[in-house]
Amino acid sequence: MVKKPLALRMRPNHIDEIIGQSHLLGKDKMIRRMVEAGHISSMILYGPPGTGKTSLAFAIAKTLDLPVRKLNAVIHKKKDVEIVIEEAKMTGHLVLILDEVHRLDKAKQDFLLPHLEDNLVTLIGTTTSNPYHAINPAIRSRCHLFELYPLSKEDMKLAIKRVLEDEENGYGKKKIVVNEDAMEHFLMSTNGDLRSLLNGFELAVISTPPNEKDEIVITLEIAEASLQKKSFSHDKGEDAHYDVLSAFQKSIRGSDVNAALHYLARLIEAGDLDSIARRLLVIAYEDIGLANPQAGPRTLAAVETAERLGFPEARIPLSVAVVELALSPKSNSAYKAIDRALEDLRRRYTGEVPPHLKDAHYKGAKALGRGVGYKYPHDYEGAWVEQQYLPDEIKDRIYFEPKGHGKFERALKQVYENILNRTKRA
Repeated sequence: MVKKPLALRMRPNHIDEIIGQSHLLGKDKMIRRMVEAGHISSMILYGPPGTGKTSLAFAIAKTLDLPVRKLNAVIHKKKDVEIVIEEAKMTGHLVLILDEVHRLDKAKQDFLLPHLEDNLVTLIGTTTSNPYHAINPAIRSRCHLFELYPLSKEDMKLAIKRVLEDEENGYGKKKIVVNEDAMEHFLMSTNGDLRSLLNGFELAVISTPPNEKDEIVITLEIAEASLQKKSFSHDKGEDAHYDVLSAFQKSIRGSDVNAALHYLARLIEAGDLDSIARRLLVIAYEDIGLANPQAGPRTLAAVETAERLGFPEARIPLSVAVVELALSPKSNSAYKAIDRALEDLRRRYTGEVPPHLKDAHYKGAKALGRGVGYKYPHDYEGAWVEQQYLPDEIKDRIYFEPKGHGKFERALKQVYENILNRTKRA
């Protein structure tokens, strides 16, 4: 008989056994509150691969001792859904775990919806896609949406500890020694993906013969081979990891496309898609900004494509984004402007909103002087008219200082300077 994979054997049977996701399962958090109340609503669990979506779904059902069935929206047909509904009618209620819920077609959806409405079936859908983009509104509106996060290094370490101690489902009966650098590689290179961690660790254990002391010793070389990822220096400590991210951003800011691609390659080899995505989005608005405003939306599109593809294909849209950002004109004028405004707000009394700008959409507002004297710009030539917008105390403050780096910001700078000149003349 073929033994079940380690990741499946270690699947939790109770929500207290779930690793991570404290924002959903901690004290007074929503899913725990549902379970403790003995009532769950239909929900969609979304997040990156290996974050425990399906495991959490099963754990919820088992904690409440509810009958549960699992289908996949891609491979299972409408007939399979019909069988589940018939079973639910016999039992009175049933939890349906539906993997790849974003791929649910209209025929299955239309059949399922009435049974969600009358609570014959509680749906727990799982997906790696953003439900606001990928899931039909008819399903989404009937479900609570809960995002699962990649596991932390501490969470992953706890998972390995459980494996080494569990004599029934894990390797508690074996003498396993994991070298420190091998453990670090397992924890860092799987990037919060628990399934990947357990699959790699299982391969390392079963493929390593015991030594003369009957010990299975897992070295860095074995860990690398089991995960099919090489160890890099920035994997071995948080400071070095952030050094690479810092060098990545500074290379793009400095328009050195080759250095930027080098550091991107390091991050790709480490499997750190989340950090790459966050850093690229920050760069698009912090370093490129108004000099090339379309870089922001294009970077977001590249990041979303990369997240949907996963590695190794994710490297392709990421490289496109990095090359564009590195070779784009640079401007930090917008983010510097908001920083100046925030600093002003925190260091001085900035005064009241001018009365003519206050909300006047209620009875009695005019008597209070709210909105009186406001000039509607669209009634004037060029949709502009001189009037005060800042509070009296800071009416002459200037926060935005355009640099004119790139065609778009140069155009904005011209408009801005024209307005300032007209204001001075008024």
